[in-house]
Amino acid sequence: MATATQDKVHATQTEIRDLKNTVAALREALETERNNKEKSVQEAIAATASEIAQLKATASALRDALEQARFEKDKSVQEARLAANHEVGQLKATVHALRNALEAGRSDKEQSVQAAVRAAHDEIQQLKATVAALRVELETRRPRN
Repeated sequence: MATATQDKVHATQTEIRDLKNTVAALREALETERNNKEKSVQEAIAATASEIAQLKATASALRDALEQARFEKDKSVQEARLAANHEVGQLKATVHALRNALEAGRSDKEQSVQAAVRAAHDEIQQLKATVAALRVELETRRPRN
């Protein structure tokens, strides 16, 4: 019986040793799995942080580009307004000069017409006077019956 008990004790000790070895192997596998999982999480966090940094940089660059585009658009609009105002000023000056020239032309024309009318009137008066003088002379030279 001592052998049977010793065999049982030996079998039990072997089973305990095997169970301890299994527990140790499972602990090691679990620890390895935890380490792998932690490493994967850290890699995912690092990749995500890198992607976030890239997206922030992209957003910042786009914001800067948009701001630059707005600035350039505003500058172009301002330059266009300035050019339009300058052109309007030039056109107004041209219109004013043309009005003055037209008015001067009208005035000159009116003066020329008045001078021509006066000259024609004066010539008519002279011709009438000449005709009258010639009539008188003709009447005085004509024999009277």
